[in-house]
Amino acid sequence: MTQPPPYGPPAGSPIAPSYPAYPAPPAKPPVRVWDVVLTSVLLVLLGVLALIVSFFGFFLAMASDPCGVRDCSTELIGLGMLTAVGLPWVVLLAAVAVAIVMMLKRRIAFWIPIVAVPLVIGSWFAGAFIASAGVPTG
Repeated sequence: MTQPPPYGPPAGSPIAPSYPAYPAPPAKPPVRVWDVVLTSVLLVLLGVLALIVSFFGFFLAMASDPCGVRDCSTELIGLGMLTAVGLPWVVLLAAVAVAIVMMLKRRIAFWIPIVAVPLVIGSWFAGAFIASAGVPTG
């Protein structure tokens, strides 16, 4: 009995393999240390801002002060206060999550907390708008 022929071209043969040569996958970009540090510092500052804005959200409960002589909607005032107290933390958590994903993908992420600052501040104004809708004018 004869042995089957070996697989592939014989050793030393000038025949190229029949499969195409694929390029190597692109290397990940290097970690930008300055971006990680700056993003971390800005996220901590965003947390401090969220704490301050949330604290001032509790003052929206004072929108119910004229409700002794007027017919007010305490539900809207309470919803406005909860919006101003809770929404900054939601924005902060979303900014932290997006920044972490961006840093894991090694993309520049320092701009995410900067974009979140007006959203945190705007959350107080949204709560104030809702709370003021519960107090009739005139």
